[in-house]
Amino acid sequence: MNMHTLVLYGCAVAVVVPGSRLVIDQLGDQQVGPGRLLAALWRRPVPRAAAVLVGVMTAMAVVQTVVPGVMPHLERAPHGPWWRVVTALLVQTSGWGQLAFNLAALAVVAPVAERRLGAVWMPVVFLLSGVAAHVVSTVGWSVHGGGDSVGICGLVGALATSYALRGRQRQLRLLSVLVPAAGVVLCLMENNHGIGVMTGVVLGAAFALVAEGSRERAVAV
Repeated sequence: MNMHTLVLYGCAVAVVVPGSRLVIDQLGDQQVGPGRLLAALWRRPVPRAAAVLVGVMTAMAVVQTVVPGVMPHLERAPHGPWWRVVTALLVQTSGWGQLAFNLAALAVVAPVAERRLGAVWMPVVFLLSGVAAHVVSTVGWSVHGGGDSVGICGLVGALATSYALRGRQRQLRLLSVLVPAAGVVLCLMENNHGIGVMTGVVLGAAFALVAEGSRERAVAV
């Protein structure tokens, strides 16, 4: 295992560990085991935007499994039409491992992100983070491929920034700083997940500022 791979694994840990803690924090005082995690995250009121997003990605997983020939028409390509940077989010081009992991990650992260960021901000962060990553990839970092992990990374980045700026627990706020740090390292390595993370970080900071402004106006009234 070379240094490049070790750094990639380190960045993955720096994103996944804080992200997992943010998911657990969203449960509040609930104590649930791994088997009941999804049920707790999808408790009522059901996060509808997250449900739609997971439903779309599940449907696309079925489509690409039944008709694998659809993937070359949707994945990013260096000289393809501009909309490929959007449709690249819909297909997982690295096989069953990517397909299963990304669906599972989205089912966990999306409801948490919606409950924290809201039904409008969550899909906006997912879409903009994913598109930004695919644009940069198409320009030269990795000209072929597809997947929504970059959008999921954006959601984790936005959650981390939101917690770092407005979180309740000091320890969790400090841990959240690891996510943008990993995003910077990934960008330096020309890994498109870094673009996803950093786009989410910027949007998460914007969300925190908007939320704080709204809170101050409400207090003033």
